Amino acid sequence: MLVTGASSGLGAELARRLAARGANLVLVARRRERLDELATELARVHAIRAEVITADLSAPGASGRLVADLDSSGITVDSLANCAGFGLGDAFVDQDLESISSLISVNVTALTELTRLLLPRLLAAQRGFLLNVASTAAYQPTPGMAVYGASKAYVLSLTEAVAAETQGSGLRVLAISPGPTRTEFFDVAGGEGLAVGRFQTPSQVIDRVLEVLERRNGPASTVSGWANRVAARAAGLAPRRLTLAVARRAIG
Repeated sequence: MLVTGASSGLGAELARRLAARGANLVLVARRRERLDELATELARVHAIRAEVITADLSAPGASGRLVADLDSSGITVDSLANCAGFGLGDAFVDQDLESISSLISVNVTALTELTRLLLPRLLAAQRGFLLNVASTAAYQPTPGMAVYGASKAYVLSLTEAVAAETQGSGLRVLAISPGPTRTEFFDVAGGEGLAVGRFQTPSQVIDRVLEVLERRNGPASTVSGWANRVAARAAGLAPRRLTLAVARRAIG
């Protein structure tokens, strides 16, 4: 099982939970020291194998190099969790173009490329899962976090489409949409003033992931937290102008 963004947050929590179930893991992120610490912990506590691959998924060609590293090491994977991602908070006109490009590279390009490159292998295994991390920001435009919200709307749409295309294959495909979560996300994005809704812990979000993945005929996407699910549902039913105005007040 390969987990990107495994050095912290949802990726690290998912890795711990999978290791507790006896899964061997490939941990991917930029920060080698954190990955090594986590791999050592998981191997010691759960007697599993945890391989470490450092990768900057914002770099051109990073996904292809990652898969080449897997092949050269003889590592096979039957599951993929695309947990790597980050956000930017500010008016679109004030955001740095390089930062925007980096966000799209990680949240959209790397996720898409890794999914496409590894999907044939996941389908051949007939037993694993594909997990992509979207966000409650995917359910309406997000003024103040415009590019981030758009990137997560893409992730949600892509994942639901892939789930439909692979239905009956034995592969479980799921997009998880957390609301505000106690991770390093807001340290990078620009502070907790950007958060909309009640905070959850990474453990609560991964609880939802595992609960849905274990269902025989589970949905292709789910929102973590009942209040977040209600809000996402309301955003889909309300007039677009209204949801935009509410999001602008909440984030701005």
